[in-house]
Amino acid sequence: MSGAISIRGAVLEEIGRPRPYAESRPLVVADLLLDSPGDGELLVRVEAAGVCHADLSVVDGNRVRPVPMLLGHEASGIVEAVGADCAGVAVGDRVVMTFLPRCGECPGCHTGGVVPCAPGTAANASGALLGGGSRLRRDGAPVLHHLGVSAFATHAVVDRRSVVVVAPDVPADVACLLGCAVLTGGGAVLNAARPAPGDTVIVVGLGGVGMAALMTAIGLGGLRVVGVDTLPAKLGLASDLGADAALTPEEVAAQQLRGAVVIEAAGHPRAFEAAVRATAPGGRTVTVGLPGPTALAEISPLDLVAQGRTIIGSYLGSAVPERDIPILLQMWRAGRLPVESLVSATITLDEINEAMDALADGRALRQLIAFS
Repeated sequence: MSGAISIRGAVLEEIGRPRPYAESRPLVVADLLLDSPGDGELLVRVEAAGVCHADLSVVDGNRVRPVPMLLGHEASGIVEAVGADCAGVAVGDRVVMTFLPRCGECPGCHTGGVVPCAPGTAANASGALLGGGSRLRRDGAPVLHHLGVSAFATHAVVDRRSVVVVAPDVPADVACLLGCAVLTGGGAVLNAARPAPGDTVIVVGLGGVGMAALMTAIGLGGLRVVGVDTLPAKLGLASDLGADAALTPEEVAAQQLRGAVVIEAAGHPRAFEAAVRATAPGGRTVTVGLPGPTALAEISPLDLVAQGRTIIGSYLGSAVPERDIPILLQMWRAGRLPVESLVSATITLDEINEAMDALADGRALRQLIAFS
């Protein structure tokens, strides 16, 4: 296919600008040209995009990426054009966009979701699509893709391997959140934690990913589920969703509460240490948070050996999107996974810098950019 269309998107110009972002404006909403999809690629009209800590981590410099880059990695949309070699997807389909494409051929892709795809990871780090290069231009110069999606825009060209087709009755906001928050948090419960009936599951850090993990554990049934956070509003929501207890880290320590499974979703080394301490003998600590690359934690190897405990790293919920999104949707359809509860605000694209401030302050679970 040939030609290009004009789109509007939020481009990160410079990493590490000072807060508040509402004043320093690291993200500039601009007009860009988007090339038509090539072989194995799709043009998607974006319906909804979530504002996630993975976006904030690029803005604040915790995850250094090349710039200029069009951010946004958690989204849903409608397919408007299909390149060659795109089996199983057609114009008009609603798709979930996911931030780690899988080539299906590398050693990582043969681990059932445990290890990320090597070519997908390399493409994400360079700001390219899985098929190579960028499809975005501004004033004649290339603009890079964020995690193969670049969803803070009216349209996106993505690799076929970055999307999962869902039924048309799945609302755009639900489909959007399946692409990162629910897939990461819910996938960590289903694929890495694998709690047994009667287990106590503790979730440390109730942002979008942590709350999704909490909801998934509650939805499985037969578990005692405890949410842990420092913010009263998040503890209140955890209780409203059906958690058996909602506690501060200090309360967990004072009660000497222990879980057979503890999921750490805060992305901070102190939270990781607290999660390990809260893990019962024989239990599993599953860490899904993404701290800064230089962050270090201190744990006792002797406790791990003497108490037979396990620490598991889980990236993107150890998920294979084509496998796990239908499972999570099945829970949603059954009323056991209220994905809509994660939406704390609906915003416009022009409010993206203010949204980054709200996320950095811990005032938001998932802010959704709604595109008309």
